[in-house]
Amino acid sequence: MAWLTIDRSQKIPLIRQIYKQLRTKILNGELPAGYRLPSTRQLAEELEVSRNVVLEAYEQLLAEGFIEGRQGAGTFVAAGAYLKKAEIIFPFLLENNYQLKDDDIIDFRSGLPALDLFPRKQWGNLAKRISIETDHLIFGYGSPEGRVELRTVLADYLLRTRGVECQPDQLIITSGATQAFTLVSKLLLSQNKKVILEDPITHEIQTIFQSYGGSLCPIKVDEHGIDTNQLPQDVNPAFGFVTPSHQFPMGSTLPIQRRIRLIEYARKMDCYIVEDDYDSEFRYESPPISSLQGLDPERTIYIGTFSKILSPALRLGYLILPPTLIKRCRELKYFSDLHAPSLDQLTLALFIKEGYLEKHVFRMKKVYRKRRDFLKECLHNEFGNSIKIHGDSTGLHLVAEFEGVHFTDNLLSHIHDNGIKVYPVELHTMNKGLYPNYLILGFGHLEEDKIKDGITLLKRALEKTHKKWN
Repeated sequence: MAWLTIDRSQKIPLIRQIYKQLRTKILNGELPAGYRLPSTRQLAEELEVSRNVVLEAYEQLLAEGFIEGRQGAGTFVAAGAYLKKAEIIFPFLLENNYQLKDDDIIDFRSGLPALDLFPRKQWGNLAKRISIETDHLIFGYGSPEGRVELRTVLADYLLRTRGVECQPDQLIITSGATQAFTLVSKLLLSQNKKVILEDPITHEIQTIFQSYGGSLCPIKVDEHGIDTNQLPQDVNPAFGFVTPSHQFPMGSTLPIQRRIRLIEYARKMDCYIVEDDYDSEFRYESPPISSLQGLDPERTIYIGTFSKILSPALRLGYLILPPTLIKRCRELKYFSDLHAPSLDQLTLALFIKEGYLEKHVFRMKKVYRKRRDFLKECLHNEFGNSIKIHGDSTGLHLVAEFEGVHFTDNLLSHIHDNGIKVYPVELHTMNKGLYPNYLILGFGHLEEDKIKDGITLLKRALEKTHKKWN
């Protein structure tokens, strides 16, 4: 049987090699139904292997229904084992919207922390302690709301650092903020139920709410955040979604007067406020702004994540709920994924309890402030007074407004061809055309040499399309 080959240099066992080749040929029709296979003795001689090797490969194929034995006649390919190959198309890759790995591109993606500065040693030591020293029961199933150890220490941490008022029972640990948005959608949304959103706001959030039946009601953002004077009085919204401490992407902070108006509006409309507090720990010109949740815990749903503070790979976030929503949300969480990873939760709880998180935030704030300042310097050096910078007081990104530029798809593609990837504010708008010349520039994950090279390449790309910088 010359069409079967054996490679003894491979780590794959000989039995598995024979089985896999026969299985593949049967599935794709090379060996049709009714085809008589050679005897185990004959095939073993041809392949120069032990007969037991061929026998075990045949037995596996027989157990799975690929072949059948006929007494006195031999072994044959069974009927119904041919599977026509489907044409596999990955449109998102064909469109080249993004690349998972491209070492030649300087990517100004927002919201990505400095992964090389993750506190590996401390985290690894704590994870080892958890695995070795704690009760064996931690390796079993947990509860949907998350480990009480983490919820307890997190409630205390958020009260001290963010002014969040909650009991541990109000916390639900999630697989990042995305799952928290999904749980809120399942809790509160129904078909065509209105959702009040800042405009612009993260495109992914818009998509999640719409996928659960939400009808988006955009409210324009100005230099002070969502314009509460524009809140609609003729709708009955399920909730309003805001980023009051650091508006995404424009970077403004919602003042107390607007926070109060927003709460009064939610009380009047009998709806909730969903507060996304995604990266406000990194505030550079003043202490972190207190949460909106602390003003009205009964009316506010608070969402946080450790993706920006530590690492997105942890997939750990949290929801803080008014008491009336806790039971139903725990049920939804249970049916979503049972519970978040227990070992990571316990490691994070110890990381917070022993003070490592606050030390890490303090350290990274210095790093990010330096990178932010360097990015601003590079922008002004290359573009002078033809740009304005917005929203640079907090977080891991800023917004640059370029005079006389319209960041069309063609221009963005041209910029990418010149070696950098940038992101337009228009990507996250619902009412298009308000921010055609604004770019979101993330800096948290970029070292200074990359920042400098990236802005130089951006200038070079724009020089080719705009005469003012020639």
